[in-house]
Amino acid sequence: MDEHRTDPEPVAVETVLVPVDGSEESARAVEYAVAVADRYGGSVHVVFVLGRGLVVGMDAGTVDEATIAENATHFLEDTEAVGDAYGVPMSTSMTHGFSPTRKTRHPGSVVLDTADAVGADFIVVPRESMIERPAEVLEKAAEYVLSYASQPVLSV
Repeated sequence: MDEHRTDPEPVAVETVLVPVDGSEESARAVEYAVAVADRYGGSVHVVFVLGRGLVVGMDAGTVDEATIAENATHFLEDTEAVGDAYGVPMSTSMTHGFSPTRKTRHPGSVVLDTADAVGADFIVVPRESMIERPAEVLEKAAEYVLSYASQPVLSV
């Protein structure tokens, strides 16, 4: 046996972040996030990212904010049920993925900022944008997160 060999540190995952947008694909990403958290005894934070069309529509008054909030809340409640089924603690938040006044605010930066804010040490991102076409919300976020995250990233 090599006396200089050291056993690698075990992987530790305390908080898994998963951005969602209310689609089936993002719901599937939640399932992966819960599986990772369950495997490592961690928790999951789900962040609902509002796309450009919704943000612009809310700012212009053409999209009902109450309806958007209600739909997002129902989706987040459904994701919490997945965590409950596996006994994985979950927290949730909602944020705008774009800003008409801050050019640097986009879905990818929002995901990484949220990861820092919640202390995430693992991120699960859906590859496909589900709600808005052409694919622009979470697909672009996935590309950005894969390029710039300091945490391990699973793209599903």
